[in-house]
Amino acid sequence: MKFEDDILSGLIDINSRVLDVGCGDGSLLLHLKKNKRVDGRGLEIDQKLVQESVAKGLAVIEGDAEKDLVDYPSNSFDFAILNQSLQQFYDPRKVVNELLRIAKSAIITIPNFGYWKVRLSLLVKGTMPVTENLPNFWYNTPNLHMCTIKDFHNLCELDNINIVKSISVSSGKIGNIQKSNLEIKNLTSEIGIFLVRKSTKLQCLHSTHRTTNDR
Repeated sequence: MKFEDDILSGLIDINSRVLDVGCGDGSLLLHLKKNKRVDGRGLEIDQKLVQESVAKGLAVIEGDAEKDLVDYPSNSFDFAILNQSLQQFYDPRKVVNELLRIAKSAIITIPNFGYWKVRLSLLVKGTMPVTENLPNFWYNTPNLHMCTIKDFHNLCELDNINIVKSISVSSGKIGNIQKSNLEIKNLTSEIGIFLVRKSTKLQCLHSTHRTTNDR
């Protein structure tokens, strides 16, 4: 089991309803079912990986998250997980908001394009970086919209998304990301892990609006 998966598991409540979007071979879902007793579901675009997941006894279906998330009812899960694949979508902003429509909380992880080794590779070599978390060359990468930890923070602020917990991962070490250390974490972190929810302030505004209209 990957080190990051253990971190994700720590963010999930026992007996919760979980949707793992882009679940791969189902390793994380299987861990969550065994250790957190979750009611887990998976959505995966690769048919072979779907078959591997189903062979493990997991409820995983084949589908394209960019197209199929709209078919899920609102608030049907406690947690939706999107692990290091946000940058592969044509419209990542829409995907983030869809996750928060169908789940109370979303756990989103990204490879940080602001990491210092990535910046150095661009500066020194003048070519797109190839790293452990970005293993493909520019011509065969599935990534469409690379972003940094700071970019994701800015998106959440733009869309009134509350970052409940923000974790940095680098060389097997974890740390907390806060506004006070955002710039340095954006430079020194290989991966960003975010537990996010729709802003309660926004929900209150919607509730007030509905109440006013009912009068």
